[in-house]
Amino acid sequence: MAAKPEKKLKVVADNRKARFNYEIGEAFEAGIALTGTEVKSLRAGKATISEAYADSRGGELWLINSNIPEYLQASRFNHTPKRPRKLLLHKRQVNKLAGAVEKDGMTIVALKIYFNDHGRAKIEIALGRGKKLHDKRETLKKRSWDRERSRLMRVKG
Repeated sequence: MAAKPEKKLKVVADNRKARFNYEIGEAFEAGIALTGTEVKSLRAGKATISEAYADSRGGELWLINSNIPEYLQASRFNHTPKRPRKLLLHKRQVNKLAGAVEKDGMTIVALKIYFNDHGRAKIEIALGRGKKLHDKRETLKKRSWDRERSRLMRVKG
């Protein structure tokens, strides 16, 4: 059987700090309910999700604190840059995420926003548990040691 070809994703925004500040658990792909000017702004590659998280309200998940700047050519039909945006997930997934936040004290962190093969805007969210300061230091030590080890292996051949 032939291997499936790699998916082509156009990544718009990436939250690189999330993997440093949180222990990332299970990840989910969700759709986002956007207006037309928000989609145009995303296609231009302008969005930040470095401080974005998801919150459960009324049995739905909402993306909070994500910044999609106004689309300049839209004039008066523009959107509010930091408005809450509804995340589109199955009910079972919403219940699982909301339960983990309530019961285990985890956070739903936004990892990246991208366009899939069909041109739809998607967001990758994950359950994360906040790291303590000593855990962050341990991650830095491990990363620097891996870098040094690969450098030494390259030199010795």
